[in-house]
Amino acid sequence: MDDDPNRRFPQLAYLDPTARVHGKVEIGENASLWPYSVIRAEGFHVRIGAFTNLQDHVMVHVGYHTPTIVGAYCSITHGVTLHGCTIGDHCLVGIGATVMEGVSIGENSIVAGNSFVVDGTIVPPNSVVMGTPAKVVRNQNNFVANRLNAMMYWRNARCYAKGDHRGWDGPQFEAQMAAWRKEIEMEFAARYGQERVPPERSPE
Repeated sequence: MDDDPNRRFPQLAYLDPTARVHGKVEIGENASLWPYSVIRAEGFHVRIGAFTNLQDHVMVHVGYHTPTIVGAYCSITHGVTLHGCTIGDHCLVGIGATVMEGVSIGENSIVAGNSFVVDGTIVPPNSVVMGTPAKVVRNQNNFVANRLNAMMYWRNARCYAKGDHRGWDGPQFEAQMAAWRKEIEMEFAARYGQERVPPERSPE
């Protein structure tokens, strides 16, 4: 199998030259792989959804008995390890977290930074998870914040692909984020009715 990610994944918004992808891997359109991110699938497979970002030093590996599947519009942030788990759409896995084999993280959830999610943990949708071992600490639909974070990284990916490393600076960026937030909140209302939108969180 051709392991050159540039030839295998022309649909990516950005592929850093240091990223490594080996084995049976599928990646959706407009996803991005950032510096020193690694995906390995010697057995089973890895699937990464559209508009998902794997940030610096992320490690994605299959489990002994399970593939690794990450949904669309997810942010897998700096230094995360995913090992044979399933991450639903619109999730954010915080800096330095580890998600182990057989774990299922429901859509619209957040795994807090430095959490360790032990094998076989089932996290329902709309959860905030933290700790070692990680546990659900509250129920909260994070669709808006997580979708907005993914779109911010998509914008940054397009900028990096053109050699622009200041994609989050200036009035155009602020205007784009405000427009996206309005659109995403409308989609939230269409999907979930009158549920309260959680307060904005700083991007990761």
